[in-house]
Amino acid sequence: MTWGDWGKQLSKKEMEALMRHCISNGITTFDHADIYGGYTTETQFGEGLESSGITREDIQLISKCGIQYLSENRKNKVKHYDYSKDHIIWSVEESLKNLNTEYLDLLLLHRPSPLMVAEEIAEAITILKKDGKIKDFGVSNFNASQMEMIGLRVDIDVNQIEFSLTQHSAMHNGTLDYMKTCGIKPMAWSPLGSVFKEDNERTRRIHKQLGKLTSKYNATEDQLLLAWILKHPSGIHPVVGTTNKERLKQAMDAIQIELELEDWFLILVACQAHKVP
Repeated sequence: MTWGDWGKQLSKKEMEALMRHCISNGITTFDHADIYGGYTTETQFGEGLESSGITREDIQLISKCGIQYLSENRKNKVKHYDYSKDHIIWSVEESLKNLNTEYLDLLLLHRPSPLMVAEEIAEAITILKKDGKIKDFGVSNFNASQMEMIGLRVDIDVNQIEFSLTQHSAMHNGTLDYMKTCGIKPMAWSPLGSVFKEDNERTRRIHKQLGKLTSKYNATEDQLLLAWILKHPSGIHPVVGTTNKERLKQAMDAIQIELELEDWFLILVACQAHKVP
């Protein structure tokens, strides 16, 4: 999302270089959505991918559909959601064309719609899989009951949710429990939460506690925040949004950090400002 017009506005050569840097550091999955950059970023990335010489089988491409965004590139009267069979199939075909690829490794429904019809969604996904246009299917920002409604008609492989130290409601509202029970892989967008975006009592408490642990783990604060997520038994995959090459490398190194049990709770308590019940 941050590579194109909604972020750093990287040139084609800069995108190529960042792709190669990611791959050389073990980051091979690239998370897209049709709406990013006002429906422009997939095309920009696809042009860079095509000229990069990167072997398609060496990477995984994710995209999302369903949000009808207000943009000069899409004539909508109001932001809304469209999960009709025809729109899902058309959206995937557009993403394939824009990304210069024959298939998506994973398609996600971007956000739940109050008007989505599970049977129609399942029909679209069945067709897309049969035609080899997607390998796996998932959802994004869905709660347990919404996952169950869709999952009864078609297998859900992934749910990408907002999850971080400062937004961890999914641990308590049944979302992660349901995913663990059903074998649905969690992905976490905005995994650093508001820790580096806000200056308030909560973030100052968090920085103070993280600062006490950086030497112990020989890690940066953002690495500790990722390690905190990675310790959850549901097997969460953080979606890292930075375009900074050093921070991308540091993010991969966070996989090697194993927080001790009490340190994990010390970080949680610093966020909540109270002991666990």
